[in-house]
Amino acid sequence: METMVRSSNGFLSALLADDYELIRPHLRTVDLPHDAVLVETGETLTRAYFPHRGVISLVVKLARGEHVQVAMIGRDSLLGTLSTMGDARALNTAIVLVPGLASVMDLDRLRIAADQSSTLRTLLTRHGLAVYAQVQQTAGCNAAHPVEARLSRCLLHTHDLSGDYRLLLTQEAMAQMIGARRNSVSLVANTLQQANFIHYSRGHIQIVNLDGLRQTTCECYATVKAQYDRLLGAR
Repeated sequence: METMVRSSNGFLSALLADDYELIRPHLRTVDLPHDAVLVETGETLTRAYFPHRGVISLVVKLARGEHVQVAMIGRDSLLGTLSTMGDARALNTAIVLVPGLASVMDLDRLRIAADQSSTLRTLLTRHGLAVYAQVQQTAGCNAAHPVEARLSRCLLHTHDLSGDYRLLLTQEAMAQMIGARRNSVSLVANTLQQANFIHYSRGHIQIVNLDGLRQTTCECYATVKAQYDRLLGAR
């Protein structure tokens, strides 16, 4: 069971045996319920999360009430890289977008382990850089690319992180993912459905044509994936 759980998270599976032993005694498994808030902006993050299933959305909340997603974390990585290496105060809100399962440990324990191992610190740094690459690409994408391309990018990325073709995403959640208004999301989702790339009904999305979504998205999907592959190895 331990081997299976370790291998289903990219960060844990990439650890050297000695590094894994530093954190293994402190890991425990928790559910990731849909819409659960793991930390709010400005709060102190106290636990690191290593998803095995599910997707965590990193969200910026603006003064007028808008919520915009800046990155997603799934089975490829962990929530808490930058907090482990520096200030534990959260720069954004972390919300469970797709429900699942994660290993967790106290952030202080992970920080102590990182202080004891340069290879663990290096891996944490590379995962932090990968998330940063995603954040900056998302900013450029939301500013410059059409809504249809942005939604296709997010659906593809959510599929990659969750491993699922069936997603529970409301119009509000999708608007948050791509920094758009709900009426724009409704129109674009209908366009993708008419193209037979997705089936969409009452917040339930089934991806039926990955190649169609890849042809519709912008270069940002491939750019982020290439950065993750370079920093972390092919996913």
